[in-house]
Amino acid sequence: MKFSIVITTYNRLEFLKRAIASALNQTVPCEVVVVDDASTDDTEAYVRSLGNQVIYHRNATNLNHAGSVNAGVEVSTGDWIKFLDDDDYLAEDCIEKMGQAIAQHPQAVLCSCRSVHVDEQGNELRRTGAVGPGQTFYVPRTAIHYGMLLEQTPVGTPVQVAAQRQAFLQAGGWDITMTTNYDDIDAWVRIAAYGDALFLNEYLAYRTLWSGGFEQKKNLKGRAELNVVIKKRIYNFIPAEEAEQSNYPSIDIISQYVYLHWGLIALAQRKLPIASELLFPACFNPAPWRLLWQIRSTRRNPEQTLVPKLPVA
Repeated sequence: MKFSIVITTYNRLEFLKRAIASALNQTVPCEVVVVDDASTDDTEAYVRSLGNQVIYHRNATNLNHAGSVNAGVEVSTGDWIKFLDDDDYLAEDCIEKMGQAIAQHPQAVLCSCRSVHVDEQGNELRRTGAVGPGQTFYVPRTAIHYGMLLEQTPVGTPVQVAAQRQAFLQAGGWDITMTTNYDDIDAWVRIAAYGDALFLNEYLAYRTLWSGGFEQKKNLKGRAELNVVIKKRIYNFIPAEEAEQSNYPSIDIISQYVYLHWGLIALAQRKLPIASELLFPACFNPAPWRLLWQIRSTRRNPEQTLVPKLPVA
């Protein structure tokens, strides 16, 4: 099994150096691909100075993040793609641990891990929670979309995720028409249609959170609306007869849950006009409240996942 680490970058050379170093210092050998999205700093000179340690691909014009990811996968030769943005970095045994887990579950097309969130100076801010019970949590293809829908199997951000290259290509890669940071989630949803998923409850990735990043700039109403769009895309992958037979929550109830969730966040932040807009009329329906309680309960106790019939490794 061969891994390709695809690093996308644009005018962030100092961070890129750290990302490349973390890729080259893996405990198992892997291909390292750097996709330069037409940077105007010294990125090209630096990467070329590394010689044949790194495959360098420069976009002729700026393709944005999704387009750069697709370009990197296209020139890679690995069986699996490990995604990495230039401001993030990997634990030295990330690829080794992922490879070992995948070897035990060859039907997998997605593999994710827990991550440490750091600030621009590398100081730890927080850590992501566990996904399911056990050190390695295995989710069959028939359950993954349901798990995504109810937020029991959040695949994570690119630094946490590796995908089988063939499944990535079959799914059509990343959607270049999506201009938000939900393009990664959309890709995981489509890739999951081609196989199973693995979740490693180990901290193998480091994600940089920016004070001026998208998550901070986007207003709560906008984030709620984008969340609903993704929920609807996920729901479309669940066969109607399966949803009906298993008594899944309707997409209307799930949408109300989303607005309820973000409305409560707005209320906690004392943004009362936005809170009232998001909370009504969902707050008068007991169904989204029950769903909110279930999801929050299982986040606190991953062993009590809502996802049905999941074997644990």
